[in-house]
Amino acid sequence: QVQPVESGGGLVQPGGSLRLSCTASGRVLSSYVMAWFRQAPGKEREFVAGISRFGRTTPYADSVKGRFTISRDNAKNTVYLQMNSLKPEDTAVYYCAAAAAATITGHTSTRDYDYWGQGTQVTVSS
Repeated sequence: QVQPVESGGGLVQPGGSLRLSCTASGRVLSSYVMAWFRQAPGKEREFVAGISRFGRTTPYADSVKGRFTISRDNAKNTVYLQMNSLKPEDTAVYYCAAAAAATITGHTSTRDYDYWGQGTQVTVSS
């Protein structure tokens, strides 16, 4: 019903910034709560940030609070993840996910999301 596609990943030095974009097609984006997950080598895929259908609620993982900001523009069918003060531990493949749910509350598991992008690599290194 919806196909997310990520972009904006790349190589950045510690302390730098990147903005990831996720464009979803197939249905009206406002029907879905959206989230960013990430997966580092050898680790489980983990929740990074989520956003409710109209952007009113934005939960974050403790590890990124104060550094990352999630936002959405439903008119452009796009969700963003602004990443500031990047650390080497932020290195991972970042995935955009969508769920046909009315609330983002409690939706922090990969099992809560039905639609996934292919991921974009973010590498933080000097």
